[in-house]
Amino acid sequence: MDKDRQKPEVFAFVPSYNHAPFIEKCLRSIIGQTRPPARLLVIDDGSRDDSPAIIERVLKDCPFDAELVVRPNRGLCATLNEGFSRSSGKYFAYIGSDDFWLPEFFEARTELMEQRPEAVLGYGHSYLIDENDEIFDNTANYREDWANYPDGNPRLMLLNGVSPVSSTIFYRRSALEKVAWNENSRLEDYEMYVRLATLGDFAFDPRVLSVWRHHSYNTSKDLLLMHREVIAAQNRNIDFLNVGREELEKFQSRITFRNARVFLQNGDKKEALTLGKESWRNVSSVKEAGKSLIQLMLPKSVLQAYQRRNRRKQVAYYRRERNGK
Repeated sequence: MDKDRQKPEVFAFVPSYNHAPFIEKCLRSIIGQTRPPARLLVIDDGSRDDSPAIIERVLKDCPFDAELVVRPNRGLCATLNEGFSRSSGKYFAYIGSDDFWLPEFFEARTELMEQRPEAVLGYGHSYLIDENDEIFDNTANYREDWANYPDGNPRLMLLNGVSPVSSTIFYRRSALEKVAWNENSRLEDYEMYVRLATLGDFAFDPRVLSVWRHHSYNTSKDLLLMHREVIAAQNRNIDFLNVGREELEKFQSRITFRNARVFLQNGDKKEALTLGKESWRNVSSVKEAGKSLIQLMLPKSVLQAYQRRNRRKQVAYYRRERNGK
């Protein structure tokens, strides 16, 4: 029997929505894998731009089985459930139509999961990239703040409101068959991770094998939505988290304070104050509270200028690293 046929099958899925400038790069990152998937499915969720035409053109170059489904908009969680219902094989991986995988992603994740039969998913760190394809950060740079990803039991990470970046995830299909994406939630993955955590380990790989794109739209509005959705998902799934109400409220208070600090760093003092008032009693340290107080006293223009300077420095750093200088 051919050696490649003995390898476990991977099913790749792309939920597409209004990402015409980025979808080709996403799809070609799948076509160019060192260990390609057995099948690729793309569902366009009612895009109003040229995404379907671009997808159709790119898939003509696909050397393995690929399919495009174009239908009216139903939302991301419904699209994920539909994509999974059409999948097959041992492993399932999906990626947003504006993100992309590095060439070794499938090969490395398959090897990881084959070595960890108790794991329901494999995950890792990710580069952050802007609209111009410039890498400006890496989630590994935030290990002391929030991205201290565990290998094994993810319960404490999830209680702290942290979840892996979706573009880094590689699922075991047999585990996903026991859960589903909540189509009433606007934050697609956190609740899924909470439920999967009761079924097995999260296998961590420290290598950076995926890219997560950040856009220039209102990130404050996006962060506030994510914050509210995480708290709501925790409240809905308290039994899965295996924690009492009083203890959960302490975790939620710390999550709220951490997000208040992020608002401060972005110069959004109104939201920072609102969240800070709800959570200051459970701040983890006097040092952390002091930093927040200093940021609160600085003008918004200073905070935003600091953020822009940091991003420029990071872009320059990763550009030099990419060019081998």
